[in-house]
Amino acid sequence: MNYSIYLDYNATTPCDPEVIEAMIPYFGTHFGNAASKSHPYGWVAENAVDEAREKVAQLIGAKAKEIIFTSGATESINLGIKGTFEAYLGEKQHYITCQTEHKAVLDTFAEIKKKGAEITFLPVDSKGNIGFNELENAILPHTKMICLMWANNETGIIHPIQKIAELAGSRNIIFFTDAVQAAGKIPVITRGIHLMAISAHKLYGPKGVGALYVRHNNNLPKPLAQIHGGGHEKGMRSGTLNVPGIVGFGKAAELRLTVMNQEEKRLETLRNKLEGSILEIPDTFLNGSQENRLSHVTNIAFGGVEGEELLKKVNQKVAVSSGSACTSISPKPSHVLHSMGLDSDLGRASIRFSLGKNTTEADIEFTIEWVKKVIGELRKNA
Repeated sequence: MNYSIYLDYNATTPCDPEVIEAMIPYFGTHFGNAASKSHPYGWVAENAVDEAREKVAQLIGAKAKEIIFTSGATESINLGIKGTFEAYLGEKQHYITCQTEHKAVLDTFAEIKKKGAEITFLPVDSKGNIGFNELENAILPHTKMICLMWANNETGIIHPIQKIAELAGSRNIIFFTDAVQAAGKIPVITRGIHLMAISAHKLYGPKGVGALYVRHNNNLPKPLAQIHGGGHEKGMRSGTLNVPGIVGFGKAAELRLTVMNQEEKRLETLRNKLEGSILEIPDTFLNGSQENRLSHVTNIAFGGVEGEELLKKVNQKVAVSSGSACTSISPKPSHVLHSMGLDSDLGRASIRFSLGKNTTEADIEFTIEWVKKVIGELRKNA
């Protein structure tokens, strides 16, 4: 396979070689079940899980006992939202989220809405920011949760998480944040946060493993289990643990702590070069804001071209996407860009470029020239 340049790191990241190396023994030599408490095979696996749990906790400033391993962020989100809804069963329930959340959040709220929950979907401005006053005014006496992502997967916009956490704390409301795109990219802390979803494959770990941070020592209810059978993970998520995946997650978290800050600066320089050069093309627009966003992401709309043809052509030599990988099979424009007020044609003709640790300056220079060439040809033939 002759792969193109990869600029779709928000969709997934390649496993770091050190992560792969750490995982391999747990597929063979150390194959034990971490729940087998009576012999060395189980003890070795359990110790490996404990070490990984500590490393993942360190990445987000949590305690190891507050980390519940799952199959990924989508499961973590389902557990956090549905589990909270069930913990409050019998009470009137109201939840606050945002129109630009990931589909895993929006679709899960749609499910509990069918069962009687009231949901407020906050609007955003043209840059993708929520209004803090609107958030505060949306709180009702029976509001149980505020659920807002740390950083948007399509535009990179970062919400004011600590300010939101303080508001939730002052009203004794659960604050749940989807930190999938933030953890391992920028400093993430759990102060004031009750629930947080993270995923290994977004930070150079393996696919199929994630975690839900569940805050201890507070008076608000913890989510009830959604998967039963054996009482694993403190009874919150039953099922045989994916030991190799968890070991890989732990190693990835450990590595990100050592390189994250330096990498953020390098990628910001490359992103700014890419963004600045592409925006020199006439009739192109930045989706989102140049402030308060992830350093490795830019989302650009291209006027005067057809979206599907644009994406197909650019992807011949540079792997990019038009939005979330979970919705890339749909021809509909991004719900995030639509919520920001972008019309359907420009929404479809928008590309998210997301850089990562293997991105080089040569990659960026090639991408700039390729995109300029593609736009020129498409407009000429329009």
